[in-house]
Amino acid sequence: VPGPASVARWERLSRDLAEEHGVFCCVANLVGSEGGKIFQGGSHPAGPRGDVRVRAPVFEEALVTATIDLADLGRVRAEMPLLSDLKTALPFLRPELDRVLGVATPVPPAASPAASPAASPAASPAASPAASTPVAAVPARPLVGSVPPLPVITADASGRGAPPALTIDAPLVERWLVTFLRDEFQRRGFTDAIVGLSGGVDSAVVAALAARALGPKHVHAVRMPYRTSSPDSLAHAQLLIDQLGLNARTMEITGAVDAYLAQEPDADAARRGNIMARMRMITLFDCSAKHRALPLGTGNKTERLLGYFTWHADDSPPVNPIGDLFKTQVWALARHLGVPQAIIEKPASADLIEGQTDEGDFGVRYAIADEILNWLLHGWSAAELIARGVDAEAIRLVTNRLDSTHWKRRLPTVAMVSGAAIGESYLRPVDY
Repeated sequence: VPGPASVARWERLSRDLAEEHGVFCCVANLVGSEGGKIFQGGSHPAGPRGDVRVRAPVFEEALVTATIDLADLGRVRAEMPLLSDLKTALPFLRPELDRVLGVATPVPPAASPAASPAASPAASPAASPAASTPVAAVPARPLVGSVPPLPVITADASGRGAPPALTIDAPLVERWLVTFLRDEFQRRGFTDAIVGLSGGVDSAVVAALAARALGPKHVHAVRMPYRTSSPDSLAHAQLLIDQLGLNARTMEITGAVDAYLAQEPDADAARRGNIMARMRMITLFDCSAKHRALPLGTGNKTERLLGYFTWHADDSPPVNPIGDLFKTQVWALARHLGVPQAIIEKPASADLIEGQTDEGDFGVRYAIADEILNWLLHGWSAAELIARGVDAEAIRLVTNRLDSTHWKRRLPTVAMVSGAAIGESYLRPVDY
Protein backbone atom coordinates (compact mmCIF):
# COMPACT_ATOMS: atom_id res chain seq x y z
CA VAL A 1 0.00 0.00 0.00
CA PRO A 2 1.52 3.35 -0.96
CA GLY A 3 2.46 5.90 1.68
CA PRO A 4 1.93 9.66 1.50
CA ALA A 5 2.42 11.04 -2.00
CA SER A 6 4.68 13.78 -0.61
CA VAL A 7 7.14 11.15 0.65
CA ALA A 8 7.26 9.50 -2.77
CA ARG A 9 7.76 12.87 -4.44
CA TRP A 10 10.71 13.83 -2.24
CA GLU A 11 12.28 10.42 -2.82
CA ARG A 12 11.85 10.74 -6.57
CA LEU A 13 13.46 14.19 -6.54
CA SER A 14 16.40 13.13 -4.37
CA ARG A 15 17.10 10.05 -6.49
CA ASP A 16 16.96 12.04 -9.73
CA LEU A 17 19.25 14.76 -8.39
CA ALA A 18 21.74 12.27 -7.00
CA GLU A 19 21.91 10.27 -10.22
CA GLU A 20 22.01 13.27 -12.55
CA HIS A 21 24.90 14.96 -10.74
CA GLY A 22 26.69 11.87 -9.44
CA VAL A 23 26.46 12.93 -5.79
CA PHE A 24 24.91 11.81 -2.53
CA CYS A 25 21.65 13.61 -1.77
CA CYS A 26 20.10 13.48 1.69
CA VAL A 27 16.52 14.42 2.56
CA ALA A 28 16.12 15.23 6.26
CA ASN A 29 12.50 15.83 7.18
CA LEU A 30 10.68 16.74 10.37
CA VAL A 31 8.10 14.47 11.98
CA GLY A 32 4.86 15.71 13.54
CA SER A 33 3.19 19.08 13.26
CA GLU A 34 4.26 22.69 13.55
CA GLY A 35 2.22 25.83 12.93
CA GLY A 36 -0.66 23.88 11.43
CA LYS A 37 1.54 21.96 8.96
CA ILE A 38 2.06 18.21 9.15
CA PHE A 39 5.55 16.82 8.48
CA GLN A 40 5.68 13.20 7.46
CA GLY A 41 9.28 12.08 8.13
CA GLY A 42 10.63 9.54 5.65
CA SER A 43 14.19 10.94 5.68
CA HIS A 44 16.70 9.14 3.47
CA PRO A 45 20.04 9.40 1.66
CA ALA A 46 20.17 8.66 -2.08
CA GLY A 47 23.39 7.39 -3.62
CA PRO A 48 25.01 8.63 -6.85
CA ARG A 49 23.35 5.82 -8.82
CA GLY A 50 19.94 7.08 -7.70
CA ASP A 51 19.61 4.33 -5.11
CA VAL A 52 18.07 4.99 -1.69
CA ARG A 53 20.48 3.58 0.91
CA VAL A 54 18.17 3.60 3.94
CA ARG A 55 14.69 4.94 4.73
CA ALA A 56 13.45 6.39 8.00
CA PRO A 57 9.88 5.39 8.90
CA VAL A 58 6.98 7.59 7.93
CA PHE A 59 5.42 9.65 10.70
CA GLU A 60 7.67 8.24 13.42
CA GLU A 61 10.67 9.82 15.10
CA ALA A 62 13.72 7.71 14.32
CA LEU A 63 17.49 7.78 13.98
CA VAL A 64 18.77 5.79 11.01
CA THR A 65 22.38 5.39 9.91
CA ALA A 66 24.00 4.52 6.62
CA THR A 67 27.65 3.96 5.73
CA ILE A 68 28.64 6.06 2.74
CA ASP A 69 31.64 5.08 0.63
CA LEU A 70 32.93 8.22 -1.06
CA ALA A 71 34.72 6.01 -3.61
CA ASP A 72 31.25 5.44 -5.08
CA LEU A 73 31.44 8.97 -6.46
CA GLY A 74 34.53 8.21 -8.54
CA ARG A 75 33.15 4.92 -9.82
CA VAL A 76 29.81 6.40 -10.81
CA ARG A 77 31.26 9.51 -12.40
CA ALA A 78 33.61 7.40 -14.50
CA GLU A 79 30.58 5.65 -15.92
CA MET A 80 28.53 8.79 -16.48
CA PRO A 81 27.44 9.26 -20.10
CA LEU A 82 28.62 12.86 -20.01
CA LEU A 83 32.20 11.81 -19.26
CA SER A 84 32.05 8.97 -21.77
CA ASP A 85 30.86 11.40 -24.43
CA LEU A 86 33.65 13.78 -23.52
CA LYS A 87 36.23 11.05 -23.97
CA THR A 88 34.82 10.25 -27.43
CA ALA A 89 34.62 13.90 -28.42
CA LEU A 90 38.02 14.94 -27.06
CA PRO A 91 39.91 14.39 -30.38
CA PHE A 92 37.56 16.86 -32.05
CA LEU A 93 37.58 19.32 -29.18
CA ARG A 94 41.36 19.37 -28.94
CA PRO A 95 41.97 21.46 -32.10
CA GLU A 96 39.59 24.15 -30.89
CA LEU A 97 41.23 24.14 -27.46
CA ASP A 98 44.64 24.45 -29.09
CA ARG A 99 43.41 27.31 -31.27
CA VAL A 100 42.06 29.20 -28.27
CA LEU A 101 45.25 28.55 -26.33
CA GLY A 102 47.44 29.50 -29.30
CA VAL A 103 48.95 26.06 -29.72
CA ALA A 104 49.43 24.96 -33.33
CA THR A 105 48.51 21.30 -33.35
CA PRO A 106 47.67 19.66 -36.67
CA VAL A 107 44.43 17.74 -36.79
CA PRO A 108 45.00 14.08 -37.84
CA PRO A 109 42.84 12.97 -40.78
CA ALA A 110 41.36 10.18 -38.67
CA ALA A 111 39.99 12.77 -36.32
CA SER A 112 37.54 14.04 -38.92
CA PRO A 113 33.96 13.71 -37.72
CA ALA A 114 32.97 12.06 -40.96
CA ALA A 115 35.61 9.37 -40.44
CA SER A 116 34.77 8.72 -36.81
CA PRO A 117 32.78 5.58 -36.05
CA ALA A 118 31.32 7.37 -33.03
CA ALA A 119 29.68 9.92 -35.31
CA SER A 120 27.91 7.40 -37.54
CA PRO A 121 24.14 7.03 -37.13
CA ALA A 122 24.51 3.37 -36.21
CA ALA A 123 26.66 4.25 -33.19
CA SER A 124 24.57 7.21 -32.09
CA PRO A 125 22.95 6.74 -28.67
CA ALA A 126 19.70 8.13 -30.04
CA ALA A 127 19.63 5.39 -32.66
CA SER A 128 20.30 2.52 -30.27
CA PRO A 129 17.49 -0.02 -29.77
CA ALA A 130 17.36 0.68 -26.01
CA ALA A 131 16.85 4.40 -26.56
CA SER A 132 14.11 4.00 -29.15
CA THR A 133 12.03 1.35 -27.36
CA PRO A 134 8.67 2.88 -26.39
CA VAL A 135 7.51 2.77 -22.80
CA ALA A 136 5.31 -0.28 -22.32
CA ALA A 137 2.01 -0.21 -20.49
CA VAL A 138 1.62 -2.30 -17.35
CA PRO A 139 -1.53 -4.43 -16.89
CA ALA A 140 -4.74 -2.44 -16.64
CA ARG A 141 -6.35 -1.58 -13.30
CA PRO A 142 -10.10 -1.66 -13.93
CA LEU A 143 -12.41 1.06 -12.79
CA VAL A 144 -15.18 -0.11 -10.52
CA GLY A 145 -18.35 -0.46 -12.53
CA SER A 146 -19.21 -0.87 -16.18
CA VAL A 147 -16.78 1.72 -17.51
CA PRO A 148 -14.03 0.12 -19.65
CA PRO A 149 -10.76 -0.37 -17.75
CA LEU A 150 -8.37 2.55 -17.54
CA PRO A 151 -4.80 1.37 -18.19
CA VAL A 152 -2.25 2.31 -15.56
CA ILE A 153 0.82 3.28 -17.58
CA THR A 154 4.34 3.90 -16.40
CA ALA A 155 4.66 7.01 -18.56
CA ASP A 156 3.20 8.59 -21.66
CA ALA A 157 5.14 9.89 -24.64
CA SER A 158 6.24 12.99 -22.72
CA GLY A 159 7.45 10.97 -19.74
CA ARG A 160 4.47 11.87 -17.58
CA GLY A 161 3.43 9.08 -15.24
CA ALA A 162 0.07 7.88 -14.02
CA PRO A 163 -1.31 9.44 -10.81
CA PRO A 164 -0.93 7.71 -7.45
CA ALA A 165 -3.51 5.00 -6.81
CA LEU A 166 -6.49 5.85 -4.62
CA THR A 167 -5.54 3.08 -2.19
CA ILE A 168 -4.65 4.45 1.25
CA ASP A 169 -2.65 3.21 4.22
CA ALA A 170 -5.60 3.57 6.60
CA PRO A 171 -3.67 3.22 9.91
CA LEU A 172 -1.19 5.87 8.76
CA VAL A 173 -3.97 8.20 7.59
CA GLU A 174 -5.69 7.79 10.95
CA ARG A 175 -2.51 8.77 12.85
CA TRP A 176 -1.90 11.65 10.47
CA LEU A 177 -5.39 13.13 10.86
CA VAL A 178 -5.54 12.59 14.64
CA THR A 179 -2.24 14.46 14.98
CA PHE A 180 -3.56 17.18 12.66
CA LEU A 181 -6.66 17.65 14.85
CA ARG A 182 -4.71 17.72 18.10
CA ASP A 183 -2.37 20.34 16.72
CA GLU A 184 -5.16 22.52 15.31
CA PHE A 185 -7.12 22.48 18.57
CA GLN A 186 -4.04 23.27 20.64
CA ARG A 187 -3.00 26.06 18.27
CA ARG A 188 -6.49 27.61 18.27
CA GLY A 189 -7.00 27.23 22.02
CA PHE A 190 -9.94 24.80 21.96
CA THR A 191 -10.44 21.57 23.89
CA ASP A 192 -13.83 20.54 22.49
CA ALA A 193 -15.13 19.84 19.00
CA ILE A 194 -18.66 19.98 17.62
CA VAL A 195 -19.79 17.89 14.65
CA GLY A 196 -23.07 17.87 12.75
CA LEU A 197 -23.80 14.14 12.77
CA SER A 198 -25.98 13.26 9.78
CA GLY A 199 -25.91 9.48 10.00
CA GLY A 200 -23.68 9.37 6.91
CA VAL A 201 -20.15 8.06 6.56
CA ASP A 202 -18.36 11.42 6.25
CA SER A 203 -19.58 12.89 9.53
CA ALA A 204 -19.13 9.48 11.20
CA VAL A 205 -15.45 9.38 10.20
CA VAL A 206 -14.88 12.96 11.38
CA ALA A 207 -16.55 12.23 14.74
CA ALA A 208 -14.47 9.06 15.17
CA LEU A 209 -11.25 10.94 14.41
CA ALA A 210 -12.20 13.74 16.83
CA ALA A 211 -12.95 11.19 19.55
CA ARG A 212 -9.51 9.67 19.10
CA ALA A 213 -7.80 13.06 19.04
CA LEU A 214 -9.62 14.79 21.92
CA GLY A 215 -11.43 12.05 23.81
CA PRO A 216 -15.14 11.23 23.29
CA LYS A 217 -16.30 13.48 26.16
CA HIS A 218 -14.82 16.45 24.31
CA VAL A 219 -16.83 15.78 21.15
CA HIS A 220 -20.38 17.19 20.84
CA ALA A 221 -22.50 15.49 18.18
CA VAL A 222 -25.54 17.44 16.99
CA ARG A 223 -28.29 15.79 14.96
CA MET A 224 -30.37 18.31 13.02
CA PRO A 225 -33.31 16.58 11.29
CA TYR A 226 -35.96 18.19 9.12
CA ARG A 227 -39.45 16.67 8.95
CA THR A 228 -38.65 14.96 5.63
CA SER A 229 -35.35 13.51 6.84
CA SER A 230 -34.99 9.75 6.71
CA PRO A 231 -35.59 8.03 10.09
CA ASP A 232 -32.46 5.98 9.32
CA SER A 233 -30.35 9.13 9.57
CA LEU A 234 -31.24 9.58 13.25
CA ALA A 235 -30.90 5.87 13.98
CA HIS A 236 -27.52 5.52 12.30
CA ALA A 237 -26.19 8.62 14.02
CA GLN A 238 -27.29 7.10 17.33
CA LEU A 239 -25.33 3.93 16.52
CA LEU A 240 -22.13 5.98 16.34
CA ILE A 241 -22.99 8.08 19.42
CA ASP A 242 -23.46 4.91 21.45
CA GLN A 243 -20.36 3.27 20.02
CA LEU A 244 -18.05 6.21 20.74
CA GLY A 245 -19.72 7.61 23.86
CA LEU A 246 -20.12 11.13 22.47
CA ASN A 247 -22.04 14.03 23.96
CA ALA A 248 -25.18 14.23 21.83
CA ARG A 249 -28.13 16.48 21.19
CA THR A 250 -30.93 16.54 18.64
CA MET A 251 -31.92 19.99 17.34
CA GLU A 252 -35.02 19.91 15.12
CA ILE A 253 -34.77 22.50 12.31
CA THR A 254 -38.28 22.03 10.87
CA GLY A 255 -39.84 25.00 12.65
CA ALA A 256 -37.10 27.46 11.64
CA VAL A 257 -37.01 26.27 8.02
CA ASP A 258 -40.78 26.22 7.60
CA ALA A 259 -41.12 29.68 9.16
CA TYR A 260 -38.94 31.06 6.40
CA LEU A 261 -40.51 28.96 3.63
CA ALA A 262 -43.95 30.18 4.64
CA GLN A 263 -42.86 33.50 3.16
CA GLU A 264 -41.38 31.80 0.06
CA PRO A 265 -43.94 29.11 -0.84
CA ASP A 266 -42.70 28.89 -4.44
CA ALA A 267 -39.15 27.86 -3.43
CA ASP A 268 -38.00 24.87 -5.49
CA ALA A 269 -36.22 21.78 -4.15
CA ALA A 270 -32.74 23.26 -4.59
CA ARG A 271 -33.61 26.41 -2.65
CA ARG A 272 -35.28 24.39 0.09
CA GLY A 273 -32.21 22.16 0.38
CA ASN A 274 -29.91 25.17 0.64
CA ILE A 275 -32.10 26.71 3.36
CA MET A 276 -31.92 23.48 5.37
CA ALA A 277 -28.15 23.26 4.96
CA ARG A 278 -27.65 26.87 6.06
CA MET A 279 -30.05 26.45 8.98
CA ARG A 280 -27.94 23.51 10.13
CA MET A 281 -24.83 25.70 10.09
CA ILE A 282 -26.63 28.42 12.08
CA THR A 283 -27.50 25.74 14.61
CA LEU A 284 -24.02 24.23 14.66
CA PHE A 285 -22.23 27.55 15.13
CA ASP A 286 -24.63 28.66 17.86
CA CYS A 287 -24.03 25.39 19.71
CA SER A 288 -20.33 25.99 19.12
CA ALA A 289 -20.60 29.29 20.97
CA LYS A 290 -22.56 27.66 23.77
CA HIS A 291 -20.05 24.86 24.38
CA ARG A 292 -16.97 26.77 23.21
CA ALA A 293 -16.38 23.92 20.81
CA LEU A 294 -14.64 24.25 17.44
CA PRO A 295 -16.88 23.17 14.51
CA LEU A 296 -15.45 20.46 12.27
CA GLY A 297 -16.17 20.20 8.55
CA THR A 298 -17.29 16.91 7.05
CA GLY A 299 -17.01 17.50 3.29
CA ASN A 300 -14.85 15.03 1.36
CA LYS A 301 -12.63 15.87 -1.62
CA THR A 302 -15.02 14.45 -4.22
CA GLU A 303 -17.92 16.59 -3.01
CA ARG A 304 -15.72 19.66 -2.84
CA LEU A 305 -14.40 19.20 -6.38
CA LEU A 306 -17.85 18.51 -7.81
CA GLY A 307 -19.35 21.46 -5.94
CA TYR A 308 -21.79 19.15 -4.19
CA PHE A 309 -22.32 21.31 -1.13
CA THR A 310 -24.13 24.48 -0.15
CA TRP A 311 -21.87 27.52 -0.28
CA HIS A 312 -21.27 29.03 3.17
CA ALA A 313 -23.04 26.10 4.80
CA ASP A 314 -21.42 22.66 4.56
CA ASP A 315 -18.04 24.31 3.87
CA SER A 316 -18.24 26.82 6.75
CA PRO A 317 -16.46 24.98 9.63
CA PRO A 318 -12.88 26.23 9.99
CA VAL A 319 -11.21 22.80 10.28
CA ASN A 320 -11.85 19.83 8.02
CA PRO A 321 -9.82 16.64 8.54
CA ILE A 322 -11.21 14.74 5.51
CA GLY A 323 -11.24 17.52 2.90
CA ASP A 324 -8.33 15.92 1.00
CA LEU A 325 -9.79 12.39 0.96
CA PHE A 326 -11.88 11.17 -1.96
CA LYS A 327 -15.19 9.54 -1.04
CA THR A 328 -13.86 6.05 -1.74
CA GLN A 329 -10.93 6.78 0.57
CA VAL A 330 -13.33 7.95 3.30
CA TRP A 331 -15.13 4.62 3.02
CA ALA A 332 -11.81 2.79 3.37
CA LEU A 333 -10.91 4.85 6.44
CA ALA A 334 -14.38 4.24 7.91
CA ARG A 335 -13.88 0.50 7.68
CA HIS A 336 -10.54 0.82 9.45
CA LEU A 337 -12.01 3.03 12.19
CA GLY A 338 -14.81 0.54 12.86
CA VAL A 339 -17.69 2.80 11.83
CA PRO A 340 -20.95 0.79 12.03
CA GLN A 341 -21.50 -1.27 8.89
CA ALA A 342 -25.01 0.11 8.40
CA ILE A 343 -23.51 3.59 7.87
CA ILE A 344 -20.82 2.39 5.48
CA GLU A 345 -23.09 0.26 3.31
CA LYS A 346 -26.05 2.59 2.81
CA PRO A 347 -26.18 4.81 -0.32
CA ALA A 348 -24.60 8.23 0.27
CA SER A 349 -27.24 10.98 0.50
CA ALA A 350 -27.42 14.63 1.49
CA ASP A 351 -30.88 13.74 2.86
CA LEU A 352 -32.32 17.10 1.82
CA ILE A 353 -35.03 15.57 -0.36
CA GLU A 354 -36.81 12.28 0.28
CA GLY A 355 -35.24 9.47 -1.77
CA GLN A 356 -32.28 11.60 -2.89
CA THR A 357 -28.83 10.00 -3.34
CA ASP A 358 -25.50 11.60 -4.21
CA GLU A 359 -24.81 9.26 -7.11
CA GLY A 360 -28.32 9.78 -8.45
CA ASP A 361 -27.63 13.52 -8.56
CA PHE A 362 -24.22 13.04 -10.19
CA GLY A 363 -25.31 10.48 -12.76
CA VAL A 364 -22.06 8.63 -12.08
CA ARG A 365 -20.91 6.47 -9.19
CA TYR A 366 -18.33 7.68 -6.69
CA ALA A 367 -15.84 4.95 -7.58
CA ILE A 368 -15.79 6.13 -11.20
CA ALA A 369 -15.87 9.86 -10.38
CA ASP A 370 -12.95 9.49 -7.98
CA GLU A 371 -10.81 7.74 -10.60
CA ILE A 372 -11.58 10.40 -13.21
CA LEU A 373 -10.91 13.26 -10.79
CA ASN A 374 -7.64 11.67 -9.69
CA TRP A 375 -6.36 11.60 -13.27
CA LEU A 376 -7.63 15.10 -14.08
CA LEU A 377 -5.97 16.56 -10.98
CA HIS A 378 -2.65 15.10 -12.09
CA GLY A 379 -2.68 16.84 -15.44
CA TRP A 380 -4.42 14.39 -17.76
CA SER A 381 -7.02 15.85 -20.09
CA ALA A 382 -10.51 14.55 -20.71
CA ALA A 383 -9.52 13.69 -24.30
CA GLU A 384 -6.58 11.61 -23.09
CA LEU A 385 -8.79 9.65 -20.70
CA ILE A 386 -11.39 9.02 -23.39
CA ALA A 387 -8.59 7.77 -25.67
CA ARG A 388 -7.66 5.31 -22.93
CA GLY A 389 -11.14 3.86 -22.75
CA VAL A 390 -12.95 5.91 -20.10
CA ASP A 391 -16.62 6.42 -20.85
CA ALA A 392 -17.08 9.82 -22.50
CA GLU A 393 -20.40 10.47 -20.75
CA ALA A 394 -18.84 9.84 -17.33
CA ILE A 395 -16.04 12.26 -18.24
CA ARG A 396 -18.59 14.86 -19.34
CA LEU A 397 -20.61 14.61 -16.14
CA VAL A 398 -17.52 14.96 -13.95
CA THR A 399 -15.80 17.75 -15.89
CA ASN A 400 -19.01 19.79 -16.22
CA ARG A 401 -19.43 19.81 -12.45
CA LEU A 402 -15.74 20.44 -11.85
CA ASP A 403 -15.52 23.35 -14.31
CA SER A 404 -18.75 25.03 -13.25
CA THR A 405 -18.10 25.12 -9.49
CA HIS A 406 -14.67 26.76 -9.13
CA TRP A 407 -16.33 29.73 -7.46
CA LYS A 408 -17.57 27.56 -4.59
CA ARG A 409 -14.00 26.63 -3.65
CA ARG A 410 -12.83 30.22 -3.27
CA LEU A 411 -13.28 32.90 -0.66
CA PRO A 412 -15.29 35.98 -1.69
CA THR A 413 -13.50 38.07 -4.30
CA VAL A 414 -12.49 41.44 -2.88
CA ALA A 415 -11.96 44.56 -4.99
CA MET A 416 -8.44 45.82 -4.23
CA VAL A 417 -8.35 49.60 -3.76
CA SER A 418 -5.26 49.74 -1.57
CA GLY A 419 -1.82 48.19 -1.41
CA ALA A 420 -2.73 46.17 1.67
CA ALA A 421 -6.00 44.35 0.92
CA ILE A 422 -6.68 41.58 3.44
CA GLY A 423 -5.38 38.32 2.01
CA GLU A 424 -5.37 39.70 -1.54
CA SER A 425 -1.98 41.37 -2.00
CA TYR A 426 0.24 39.16 -4.16
CA LEU A 427 3.53 40.31 -2.70
CA ARG A 428 2.35 40.86 0.88
CA PRO A 429 -0.76 38.95 1.97
CA VAL A 430 -2.07 40.91 4.94
CA ASP A 431 -4.18 39.44 7.71
CA TYR A 432 -3.68 41.17 11.03
